[in-house]
Amino acid sequence: MKIVSFDALRTLHLPNVIYIKPDNMYAHLDEIRAADRVLFPEYWQLNALVHGLKKQIFPSLASYMIGHDKVEMTRTFMTIAPMNHPYTEISANTPYEADRIWEVMPTPFVAKIPRSSMGNGVFLIDNIMQWQDYQSKSQTLYAQEYLPIDRDLRIVWVGNKVVGGYWRLQAEKGFYNNISQGGQVEVALIPKEALDLVEYVATHLGIDHGGFDVAMVGATPYLIEFNRIFGNQGVKDLQKSVDVGIMDYLAAINAQNQPVDMIV
Repeated sequence: MKIVSFDALRTLHLPNVIYIKPDNMYAHLDEIRAADRVLFPEYWQLNALVHGLKKQIFPSLASYMIGHDKVEMTRTFMTIAPMNHPYTEISANTPYEADRIWEVMPTPFVAKIPRSSMGNGVFLIDNIMQWQDYQSKSQTLYAQEYLPIDRDLRIVWVGNKVVGGYWRLQAEKGFYNNISQGGQVEVALIPKEALDLVEYVATHLGIDHGGFDVAMVGATPYLIEFNRIFGNQGVKDLQKSVDVGIMDYLAAINAQNQPVDMIV
């Protein structure tokens, strides 16, 4: 299997992978054409690779398109799993919409800047001054129900299965569970309800590489978001499980696409 990667760090431990710097793509078109699979392209490369060169990519196109920003992601989740996603209002940033959302959302609620990650661009809104300050930071208004939790789950999905997961305990400063914001890792039993929700959503949408953030409120799992590119800080051997999961998944797909007499 011939594999080209555009992300050296994420494919460092994968065998027989040719790395090409994204900016040098056009100098290596023959190598890309000859590849069975192209791994971790940057978003700006997608049209050229998928539609121009007709290449199969990993993560999947759905992983890129749905995971590109929180607005697209949330609208998709609200369509296929509305009972397992926090109530969310999304609108243009206009005075009318800002006033309307303030009237309908009970405080506290969460406001987010759609294209942000690692807990950046996420705000807990308790009063009108905080809401007005958020409005000055985001072109799109994104207001979400606040869930009464002090921890959440990161569930790692690769290919067509869960390869690992852990709890993220709230940071000392409160509100944030992200490890980059001071949250703490705890390896413990992951509820089946959360695993089943991730499996359903990932399979239904064709997502094959994602770190899914799930909050448990009682026995009900709430899918907050997923990250197409995610970290595995503080969890021993999780990156190894991801690497093995990627290679096993790609090998299985490659075998399915080969004529029977060519499969070794």
